[in-house]
Amino acid sequence: MTNVDDLLRRVWLKANATAEQLPPPATTEEVAQAESILGFRLPPVLVRLYREVANGGFGPDYQLFPLLGEGRTAVNVYREERSTVDPDKEATHWPADVLPVLDWGCGMFAAVDCRSPEGAVLLFEPNGIDNEWHHAWYVDSESLAGWLETWLSETGWYEEGADEDGEMRPWETAWQRLSEGS
Repeated sequence: MTNVDDLLRRVWLKANATAEQLPPPATTEEVAQAESILGFRLPPVLVRLYREVANGGFGPDYQLFPLLGEGRTAVNVYREERSTVDPDKEATHWPADVLPVLDWGCGMFAAVDCRSPEGAVLLFEPNGIDNEWHHAWYVDSESLAGWLETWLSETGWYEEGADEDGEMRPWETAWQRLSEGS
């Protein structure tokens, strides 16, 4: 079991050591505003990450989106992705209550399932998917805490020299969640 206080302390240390300049943490009001706009609550570890470390600007590769603010934010990207509808199927490719937190490039995102108390981290990998959007979703980590531990230990799939034998598990509830509509 991960001690969240210790985890966030270590994330803060690495974020400060690796980021040129971190933005200030999100305020309680900003988190409440984001949740109001989104229409769902964020998992406690995600709230603490934004409130105690910084409002984005740290993390693996392209770094976490700010929750709110100027430019590309987690809230804005969520709203954009949810509003994109496949005209052939009249369905979205992005499930409700799944907040994109990081853009990996090439259409890929890291996203937190906000219905999961642990904040499961999902990988959206749409490349090569022919409108079968449920096949684009994978479980990167069962919890946000576990995903952050992987970043801290530099053992994530995105790291150079990472073990590429490990297949990522498909997100089994993707089809059901996508079927819920917008």
